[in-house]
This record gives sequence, structure tokens and C-alpha cells, in this order.
Amino acid sequence: MVAPQQIKGIVKWFWQNSQGIRTKGVFNILLGLTVVGLDFAFIWATKLTIDTATGNQDIPLWIGCTLLIAIGIANIAISFGSKWNSALLGVKSQNIMQLKAFTRMMHSVWTGKEQFHSGDIMNRIIKDASEITTIITDVIPAAICVCVRLIVAFFYLFHFDSWLAMAILCLAPFCLLLSKIYIRRMRELTRTIRITESQIQSIIQESIQHRMILKTLEQTDGVVSRLEETQQTLRTQVRRQTIFSSLSNLMVNFGFSSGYLLTFIWGVHRLDAGTITYGTMLAFIQLVGQIQGPFRNLTHFIPAIIKALTSAERMKQLEETPLENINERKLFNHGVGIRLDNVSYIYKDGHRHILKDFSFDFTPGSTTAILGETGTGKTTLIRLILALFSPTKGRVEFYNENGSVQASPATRCNLVYVPQGNTLMSGTIRDNLLLGNPDATEEELHQALSMACANFVFELPQGIQTICGEGGTGLSEGQAQRIAIARALLRHGKILLLDEATSALDPETEQQLIKNISILAKKNKYTILIITHRLALVVYCDTTVHLTRNED
Repeated sequence: MVAPQQIKGIVKWFWQNSQGIRTKGVFNILLGLTVVGLDFAFIWATKLTIDTATGNQDIPLWIGCTLLIAIGIANIAISFGSKWNSALLGVKSQNIMQLKAFTRMMHSVWTGKEQFHSGDIMNRIIKDASEITTIITDVIPAAICVCVRLIVAFFYLFHFDSWLAMAILCLAPFCLLLSKIYIRRMRELTRTIRITESQIQSIIQESIQHRMILKTLEQTDGVVSRLEETQQTLRTQVRRQTIFSSLSNLMVNFGFSSGYLLTFIWGVHRLDAGTITYGTMLAFIQLVGQIQGPFRNLTHFIPAIIKALTSAERMKQLEETPLENINERKLFNHGVGIRLDNVSYIYKDGHRHILKDFSFDFTPGSTTAILGETGTGKTTLIRLILALFSPTKGRVEFYNENGSVQASPATRCNLVYVPQGNTLMSGTIRDNLLLGNPDATEEELHQALSMACANFVFELPQGIQTICGEGGTGLSEGQAQRIAIARALLRHGKILLLDEATSALDPETEQQLIKNISILAKKNKYTILIITHRLALVVYCDTTVHLTRNED
């Protein structure tokens, strides 16, 4: 059972995150209330017309018929407006919610050991955001209109027959009791279904992403079987949810059918006694439907509300990931160095220091090779400089003759980073290059490609407009690596970080690339850090740092 405090927190979260999509919700409420008014006007007009036809009202029959036609036309117009509203504002509202979630994830702290699988995050941003949007823009407005309909119908029926109105209302406790049991069980079933859906998306995403590896390991059938088993689990969970929901609806329908039967028998009795007219009898039947219909609709809203509550919990979990503290960019316009003072770092779930009391001064304009075996902290050192991590102890700072500042997301503008591996994104080569500098001119793009020994681009049939597939497919590893280096060289930072950035290049191309970078570094007073296992690159460096593994 959900605690009141938890419900209060979720409601508050819904309100805070409904900014930008409330317009559609308010418009739906107004449309819904208009429909409610028209429905009761139709009941009144129907009674008036029948009573006129049977001689119980002394007005022209054409008036009642005209009212019924006018109300019908108005209902058609409202239906058109509702569909138009959904078409125009529905997608926009969903996009706003998804954009908020995506933006927050992109600006959250990167830990290197993410709490959620990327497939799960996608499932939350796409599906959970959609569920939340639906509850805010459609379900809640519909629920408000249903409650108004219920109240108006009860007092309208009470006006005609107070005993019948109270008898029909006695079904409410039964519905509320069933809803309490229903909500608790459906909440559990929905949560397990949503977790399984995320697992399915994660399996599909990872398997497609690493299809080549799975083929070489001959495990394609294995992941297909794993997906099939997870899908079977989902089908079982959905079947349980459907059975439970069907049985609950059966009980509710039995209660509603009893209400209609009671109304019909009571109406026939009063009609036979001559205490009501045929028009009033028809109004009884219609008004009971207007009372029981809302109760039925409220039970239909419960699954949507439960899904939304579950989705809200999952989205709130994403929001618990802390945001980076991004202040105004702190760009050094001249040569800049990096100073590490007694820096230590240990992962939160780690048992040893990756770096311990490490101090070094990468002076402005210097070129330093960083060597060491796997696990000695080379990549961690780069991530500390990039301010992706914060030191467990010590200080990382950027400095030049004008002063110093501690490393933070605001200092990343000084860094030109080329990570190891293929980091190209789908799109044209030009699109990838512009990630380094969206304002780069065509001349600067060509210069960067030449500096990165990527002149092969100019020989391609479509040149710089050549399309790269996901992960740079269509290019060799060496070609993709050189384009990634060119992309980095387009940035305006004065510190160049190369993390095994030439691992896919042949020795001749690698040497030419390093020579080009050295010339560029002297010209622009770059400070260069090169993580490498290739001792041949050390000759181009002023200093060498050897990292060793810490066992404590």
C-alpha cells in the first residue's frame, strides 16, 4: 500500500513536471465539461420531447426536436475539437516531457558506472514519459469531468426520485472497496511488467550494438533465446494482470447491471402507478447511466493512474542522479598548465585507490607521455582532468600566468579530448566534425582533416558529406580514429588529451600525425598529454610519467 506521504510527494512531482503541458489538460477539461453539459441538456430535451408527444407538455413538438438536433450538432463539433486538440497538442506535450527527462540525463553527473542500463533509461524517457503525459493531459481532465458528471447526475436524479438516487449511490462503497484492493494488486503487477519491458529493450539494444562480437563468439542463438525467455516472462505477467483486471471488472459490471435492473423495475412500478411520465421513466434510465457510467469510468482510469504512478516513481529515480554544477565557462586564452596536488581517487564501490597521493605539474606548452599497465589509473587521471570525476582527496587545477582555477565542468572548454575507440556518431563526416566546433568554416574543417592525416576524406565520392553509419560503420577503425582526432582539433582549447588515440593507426601514419600535432602544439602553445602503450611515441614527448598499481 502506498503511504500518504509518498502519494503527496508523487502529486507534488506531477504538478512540478506538468509545466508546459497544462494547456492541453485545461483545454480537455473545458471540452469535457461542455460535453457533460450537452449530455444533461440532451436528457432534458429528450424528456421534454417525449412528454410533449404523449400530451404531458403543452409546447410545439418541433421545439423539442430542434433542441435535440442542435445538441447533436454541438456534440459533433466538440468531438472534432477534441480530436484536433489531441492531434496538435498531444505530441507536443509528450515531446516536452521527454525533452525534460533527456535534458536532465544529459546534464547529470557521469560516474563511469551508471546506475541504470541505457536500455532502461530509454524505456523510461520514451514510455514512462508518455504515460505521465497521458495522465496529466487526458486522464486527470477526464476524471474531473467524470466526477462533475456523477455529482450533477445524482442531484438531477434526486430531483426526480430521492429514494432511487440514494439506492443507486449505495453501490459506491462497493466500488471504493474493490478499488482499494484493485489498486494495491495492480500496482505490483504493473511495476513487474515495466521492469521486464526495460529488460527486453536492454537485451535488444545491447545485442544489436554488439552484434559482431556475438557472431564471432557464436552466441547469436543464445541472446535470441534469452530475449524469448524474457518475452515469455512478460506474457505471463500480462496474463496475470489481465485475469485480475477481468475478474475485477466482472464484479463491477455485476453491480452496475443490478443498478440498471433496480431502476427499470422501480420505474415500471411508478409508471404503472401513474406517478411519473414516460419522459421521466426514460430520464431515470439515462440518469442511472450517467451515475453508473462515471463509476465504471473511474475503475477504467485506475490502470492508467497506476501506470502513471509507477512511471512517476521511475522518472523520479532518474532525477535523483545529481546534476553537474555548470557555471560560466572559464576559458584560458593563452598557454595553460594542469597541476595535480596529492590527488587520490577511489571508486565508491571500490576496494583500492586507483590513484593515491599523486602530484604532478603538466606545465604550459609541455608534451607528456603517460605510461603504465592496465589498471594503474591512466584513464582515471584523464577523467579527473575532464572533471567527470572529483578527487577523493587533493586538488586538480588549471593555471597560467594570470591565475589558477580548480577543475570543474566549467573548465572543460580548455580541453581537446580524443578517447580510445570509435566515437563517431551516425550522420555525415561533416556532422561529426562540427561536434568539435559548430561554427567551424569549410576551410577550418579541411585544415583539421589534413592535420589529422585524414586526407582520404577528400577522395571519397561524396567527400566530407559522406554518411557514416552508427559507430562510424562504413569506415575502417583507423579512418574513424583520424576523423575523431580532426573533430577534436577544431576545438579552441589549449590542452590536448590523447587516450590511446592512435591505437588503430599504422606506424607511418601515427608518426606523421604526431609530427603534425607537435607542429600545431608549438604554434598554438598546446599542452599535450598522451596516454599510450607505444614507446615509439615517447620520443616526441618532453616528459614521461609512469603510473603503477596501488594495492591498498
